[in-house]
Amino acid sequence: MAPAAPSQWISTFLDAIAAEQDAARNTRLAYGRDLKDFVDWCARHGHDLASLERTAVESYLVACDAQGLAKATRARRLSAIRQLYRFAFDEGWRADNPALRISGPGKAQGLPQTLTQDEVARLLDAARDHGRTAAERLRNTALVELLYATGLRVSELVSLPQAAVRGGPRMILVRGKGGKERMVPVSGPARAAVAAWLVHLDAEADAARKAGKPVPKHLFPGPGAEGHLTRQNFFALLKAVAVRAGLSPGTVTPHVLRHAFATHLLAGGADLRVIQTLLGHADVATTEIYTHVLDDHLKDLVLTRHPLAKPRRSRA
Repeated sequence: MAPAAPSQWISTFLDAIAAEQDAARNTRLAYGRDLKDFVDWCARHGHDLASLERTAVESYLVACDAQGLAKATRARRLSAIRQLYRFAFDEGWRADNPALRISGPGKAQGLPQTLTQDEVARLLDAARDHGRTAAERLRNTALVELLYATGLRVSELVSLPQAAVRGGPRMILVRGKGGKERMVPVSGPARAAVAAWLVHLDAEADAARKAGKPVPKHLFPGPGAEGHLTRQNFFALLKAVAVRAGLSPGTVTPHVLRHAFATHLLAGGADLRVIQTLLGHADVATTEIYTHVLDDHLKDLVLTRHPLAKPRRSRA
């Protein structure tokens, strides 16, 4: 029997994807926000989740469009509603899925923002000098070096355990979306930055043990409940480093550095399948967008390197 309260629909669904799909906390939070908006709209318009029809879901999407929500946001919300009703069907709460045959708005295929290699170099230089203490500068250097060297998602970066990088390995094991694991190579400069940061962490750990305090397990510890630096704090930190580097803070985010990692690899001749593996993309189609970022680079090669592009000597 279907739960009476819409909030129970959402909580039961979120518990299920956590248990059955090992959905990450951030994924569950995103589903929760999208579904809460939907059930709040249903409540205002007198719709019951157990009996509403396809037209109600379509009306909700029209309302989202009227609010000016982006195509990607509307597509994500429709996906959340579909999955909620797929779960409801499996549980016997509904005999159908009213969102199943609705065509979504599709996602805008925008090109990812990225940084030039010179801009990344300036960012790395700025990270080495940014921080009130020597320890903060060591940490900031390790964060930015490691992010650019590996292309990790920000959640993967801030939650890395110290054990993953002990001994200066050339490859580290990363736990990504859906609990999937992958091996990612680490460059020499990034290994050196991490090693210097670990020396400081080890000194702090010795002091903590002597004082009878717990020793952090994460590479980038934080005071919060999760025990590591939060995504939000790293986001703000990277903005400050960008300002120090003379870059617009609006153009520098952890995800932009991930894009730079992929784009620069591709420009250097890396295979698209290799980049897909390194980024942890389930589908190579997701990775293919990086080929479009290189259009200008390839055009420049043709216009400057092709034999016919060279000025011809006029015959006397």
